[in-house]
Amino acid sequence: MNIEIIIPLLAYLLVMLGVALWVYSKKQRGGFLENFFIGNRSMNGFVLAMTLMATYISASSFIGGPGAAYKYGLGWVLLSMIQLPVVWLSLGVLGKKFSILARRYNAVTLNDVLYARFQSHAIVWISGLSLLIAFFAAMTVQFIGGARLLETATGVPYGVGLLIFAGTVAVYTALGGFRGSVLNDAIQGVVMLIGALLLLTAVIYAAGGIPSAMRTLNAIDPALTSPYAPNHFLSFPMMASFWVLVCFGVIGLPHTAVRCIAYQDSRAMHRGIIIGTIVTGILMCTMHLTGVLGRAVISDLTIPDQVVPALMVRVLPPVFAGIFLAAPMAAIMSTVNAQLLQSAATLIKDLFLRVRPHASLSETKLSVSTRLITFVLGLLLIVAAWQPPDMLIWLNLLAFGGLQAVFLWPLVLGLYWERANAAGAILSMVTGGTCYILLTLLKPNLLGWHIVVPSLTVSLIGFLTGVFLFREGNKK
Repeated sequence: MNIEIIIPLLAYLLVMLGVALWVYSKKQRGGFLENFFIGNRSMNGFVLAMTLMATYISASSFIGGPGAAYKYGLGWVLLSMIQLPVVWLSLGVLGKKFSILARRYNAVTLNDVLYARFQSHAIVWISGLSLLIAFFAAMTVQFIGGARLLETATGVPYGVGLLIFAGTVAVYTALGGFRGSVLNDAIQGVVMLIGALLLLTAVIYAAGGIPSAMRTLNAIDPALTSPYAPNHFLSFPMMASFWVLVCFGVIGLPHTAVRCIAYQDSRAMHRGIIIGTIVTGILMCTMHLTGVLGRAVISDLTIPDQVVPALMVRVLPPVFAGIFLAAPMAAIMSTVNAQLLQSAATLIKDLFLRVRPHASLSETKLSVSTRLITFVLGLLLIVAAWQPPDMLIWLNLLAFGGLQAVFLWPLVLGLYWERANAAGAILSMVTGGTCYILLTLLKPNLLGWHIVVPSLTVSLIGFLTGVFLFREGNKK
């Protein structure tokens, strides 16, 4: 184990816990649920941008994405840049309308907004169960990414790294709630930005400059410097599918949508769009380019996901490696805390209190039970992450696609189409989710298209069928 790397990393984790403890100790106005799950709608533009960006940029972007770029070359860097407008799309499509509806009905969770719009308990149950299943898979990916990062960079065994990472995230999420998470996200966003830029600079220097790196990559495999990647992997269907999956479809991710409930005002939203788009573009380009150029420095990795931590150890002095190891760690932590909070909100606010609306839970009991459930979810994720796969990006994208197949059209059409009704939303969720599961299991040849594309198509057809068969739509 490399103590010089471990010490600054542990210091960073302690800072994250310190922020959570500080938030926990502060007396907040309003009720517990509104405080814990949406931070009393108090985010300014900078914090909104950073929490959206940090929540979106996860183990897939900091570990899996550079790993794919390491394997497939510059074509994957070009592909990654289609994610550039993701913050603009999320806040532009959902931001104002979603926030207005949430404030009108005092909604705290995504399911509160769906119920307010469609007046259907069935939608809440379908949505809640779908969210829990998909989030469990997605959070497992994040836990694996955090543990693998610690294992590669510090030399600690995978199991020990998993316990350290999972314990830190579970504790600070349970203590700090939404406010603690978004403050940590703001810190983590800055750490990610600085760490990504410095790591790319160090990799370019270690490779002897960009021209030298390109010659080395071309000698390894000329396809690495081609926009099409090996064996023309980046076909049009694949690229179009990827855009749907990691850009347009992100509008339908619950942990992205809930951020649109919690900002202060329109000014904060507009600033969030500008700042978030700039930072996302910089991070996507630098991290994926680091993965490609890193192959000119380390050409013999058998597990591509190890490229970022391996490069940190190779090209940075140990103390700096420990400090900048916090960047990918921050990306992973910020995503998993958002999903962990959303899962706890679904269990407590959307399912338990909906089944027992008159349950006599005091603020204290709500606080204790919510934090306990958050911690227990963390323990279950440790068990699920104990045996990891080789490449995280595909498992992460699989979970993302499932959420989009269920939520995208009920969210977007529910906000913008007055005739949208509960029947359409239910059919959309059921048909989209079912199609996605069947295609995942059957693995048919779709001529290069990702299964999210036909699943979203079926989901849209289901929505339209429900609306036109049952014309009595709900009014906004």
